[in-house]
Amino acid sequence: QVQLVESGGGLVQAGGSLRLSCAASGRTFSTFNSYHIAWFRQAPGTEREFVAAISRSGSGTYYADSVKGRFTISRNNTKNTVHLQMNSLKPEDTAVYYCAAGVLSGLADSYNYWGQGTQVTVSS
Repeated sequence: QVQLVESGGGLVQAGGSLRLSCAASGRTFSTFNSYHIAWFRQAPGTEREFVAAISRSGSGTYYADSVKGRFTISRNNTKNTVHLQMNSLKPEDTAVYYCAAGVLSGLADSYNYWGQGTQVTVSS
């Protein structure tokens, strides 16, 4: 079992930046690099939406078109962490952001482990 804990959310003005972190713990922490990690987000009244994903080694990164060029996903397998650097934030980026571990995919159903989420609010 892998526990994931997100942090770094908050309130920011449009055009600003935030850096989200996802820390993994649990009995499988020593095999963190065996998991692909993704970020999803969910705004009120909408379905969970794929944001970005990173492969086990970190060599492959994937982004939703809506965030490409603004967000950067990275990971540190030594520290069992994944980060999502979010720049040029827009009000439409407002959502609860979740990190997830599982099979590399843009589909939420492919991920077995989820964090509790962190709120990101972008004011106009």
